[in-house]
Amino acid sequence: MNTKQTVNNIDNKVVLGQFGKVHGIKGWLKLISFTAPPANILDYPQLFVGSENSWRELEIDQCREQASMFLVHIKGSDDPESSKPYTGKQLAVTSDQMPELEEGDFYWHVLEGLSVVNRLAQVLGQVDRLLETGANDVLVVKATGSSIDDRERLIPYIRESVIEEVNLEAGIIRVNWEADYLD
Repeated sequence: MNTKQTVNNIDNKVVLGQFGKVHGIKGWLKLISFTAPPANILDYPQLFVGSENSWRELEIDQCREQASMFLVHIKGSDDPESSKPYTGKQLAVTSDQMPELEEGDFYWHVLEGLSVVNRLAQVLGQVDRLLETGANDVLVVKATGSSIDDRERLIPYIRESVIEEVNLEAGIIRVNWEADYLD
């Protein structure tokens, strides 16, 4: 792999996409973007490749959009063998590169791991991930040891009517959602 710098601090990384299979004989790779719109993945000056415990800086020197993904060429990876180690790896940026959001807006990765508590102070679980459904985003809330039960819940991310408060300092999302609501 052609890399510039190893970064082992994952706390400040935001995963924006994932590399797929090698494409062609010149070492191009498929890249699936998790950004909205997808082309935003290419707007960052410093990119990192890796996984949970090890990140390396890399440079994408060419890109082509193809259907719902991108074909990218990583500088110095000019054949399938030199590109193969990137397959399945994540593409990330440092969190300080992310654009500022308006008051009350949050990046999904910031919400993941927060506790979800309802109006009755019942712990419903912890945000595992979010889903994009078209109408609104949905919190996937998994039970924890302190949860009221062991159910997984799908809670719509609708400000004010369902999501009453996001308190990052306390690590809590307060919701208007009863423990016995059917998902």
